[in-house]
Amino acid sequence: MTEKKFVKKIQTSGHSLKNLLLILILMFPALLSLTFDNVYGHGVGSETFPPVELDGRLVTLEISSSKSDPNTNGDQQISISLIDFDSKITLRDVTFLIKSQRGEQFLFEQEFKADNGFLVFNFVSEERDSIIIEEDNGGNLFGSLLGLESRMVHVKGPKLSEGGLYKFDITILTTDGYSKKLAEPLVFNAGISIAQTTQFDFVDQNFGEQFIQVISYYDEISNFQYDSNSREIRFSMPFEWSQSNINQTSVVHEELVIPKNFGDLLVSGFEMYINDVKISEDVVNIDDFFSDGRVVHFIIYQRELLNVFANNPNQNGMDFTIKPDRNYTHLSSVTENGQFRVLVSWEPENLKSNSNAKIIFDITDIFLKNRPVATHYEFSMTQNDKIIFEQSGISSDSKEKHNVAEFKIPQDVTEIAYLNFKNLDNNNLAKSTIPIIIDRITNEDEISIPDWIRNNALWWSEQQIDDNTFIQGIQYLIKNKIIVIPQTQQESSTSQEIPPWIRNNAAWWSDGIIDDDSFIQGIQFLIKEGILQISS
Repeated sequence: MTEKKFVKKIQTSGHSLKNLLLILILMFPALLSLTFDNVYGHGVGSETFPPVELDGRLVTLEISSSKSDPNTNGDQQISISLIDFDSKITLRDVTFLIKSQRGEQFLFEQEFKADNGFLVFNFVSEERDSIIIEEDNGGNLFGSLLGLESRMVHVKGPKLSEGGLYKFDITILTTDGYSKKLAEPLVFNAGISIAQTTQFDFVDQNFGEQFIQVISYYDEISNFQYDSNSREIRFSMPFEWSQSNINQTSVVHEELVIPKNFGDLLVSGFEMYINDVKISEDVVNIDDFFSDGRVVHFIIYQRELLNVFANNPNQNGMDFTIKPDRNYTHLSSVTENGQFRVLVSWEPENLKSNSNAKIIFDITDIFLKNRPVATHYEFSMTQNDKIIFEQSGISSDSKEKHNVAEFKIPQDVTEIAYLNFKNLDNNNLAKSTIPIIIDRITNEDEISIPDWIRNNALWWSEQQIDDNTFIQGIQYLIKNKIIVIPQTQQESSTSQEIPPWIRNNAAWWSDGIIDDDSFIQGIQFLIKEGILQISS
């Protein structure tokens, strides 16, 4: 049951308050005049309904969201206004009957009186078992002068200020006097989204510690997954697949925030699927004009929702799949001065140390709609500030003829390297860096250990060879990639003593009692404890 608590009882009618409001309107005629865009529908931060007739005039309802303090991650506010469509001035003495929920969570159902037809709901996150409704004066000068204190409603409960989709079933019971009940109440069904950011941290097998932020302007997401092999991002979100809900939903807006050091997701384009239905490519917009990350926008309009609905009317929620729009690696980066976009691919698809590489790139001018341009460039591949290869020249302005850099990757270059483009158009600020992987690790890589190693393990377990010989053999196998050890954080250790259970593992593994993975876990333990030192 909803617990109701009224902190302060405020007068909502009376001559003195009405006279004060009249004076303010005469002094500041624009004070209560509200401007609004023609935006209708669930899933946005503002919703203005088409006008309806009321006592010979047209009125409309506007509902919009904002933060109580835009500079913090604090309380979320949603305002509701009943407005004269022609004069853009709120109506007087309005009684609202409002039923509200956040996602599928019921919040409250209650009547609210508003002298000037304007309500502000302040959603506050508090750890409690029930929802509390409080009304107070808000404590600001502007609110006090206009009587906003009678219309500030605090809604307190768990996770309420974290964003998501807030639904309001709004019935207008009175206007122009609390005693003047409408013969036919006006009914509005609104859905307002407040941006909700969720960050997912994970360890990528090639790029190490990474994160992806999902910003949802519709509802809370769940079941986030990232596949490092296919570079697919998956997550789910509640959505009511009904004709009426889609008719009210003008747009579903989702965003991804990706760090610029996560090279695998610096792709030039993405495609999106909702419930296995491919969405039009024009829903995707990539914004690379940030210093430390890129923002990928997905603006899913009503026509796309209708297409998914037509494919299967009986479905629950939205299951998103986002992946690169090409079946080969094609990365994109914008120079620091925002003038050029660099597009890069390479052959072979998986670059390896001690082998030939062909880097293929285009330099395009953003202000010329990403058209290839002929301009001076300086290109290099580096690792740990060491130059592996470099060349300079004039880029091609042809869409068919790409720029190419061919060279051999040295044997000692592996893992993360960088493709650098500098001094484009002889401008020091026109530069960009793209991280790539040499000797990529994939989940499909099986731990492959030659049978002869089992003999070494057996001899060591029987103390026929010493610890140092065993460690040197393992180091040699790792360095030459005869065995593949997943990336392991090394720690310093004052002891070089190998635990007895490792020796037992080696004996069991050599006899086939335990599998390769179990044996590798023992090797990882040695690396982590600093007993087995592996050079990078």
